Amino acid sequence: MISNEQEFDAVATGVSMVGVMVEIDGAKGFIDQTKHPSWWSPDVESPQVGDVLHVVVLDDSRTPPRLSALEVDIEIARRVRGEEL
Repeated sequence: MISNEQEFDAVATGVSMVGVMVEIDGAKGFIDQTKHPSWWSPDVESPQVGDVLHVVVLDDSRTPPRLSALEVDIEIARRVRGEEL
């Protein structure tokens, strides 16, 4: 079960100009292009099919759930979960 603020390693299964479809243990998820570091830095390569991305769940009510690969979102989720940074 995928739920908000959880972290996963996800495998990219499809890449488009709007984002990346991923799979997490058989479940699907979506990373909007602005929620991947390559959108913000020319030094980060765009994701490719087969890449493993560390992600956090932003919105589990969407189909597919919306995810982020941004470190800032991962850190926020850790704070929400009460983990030390």
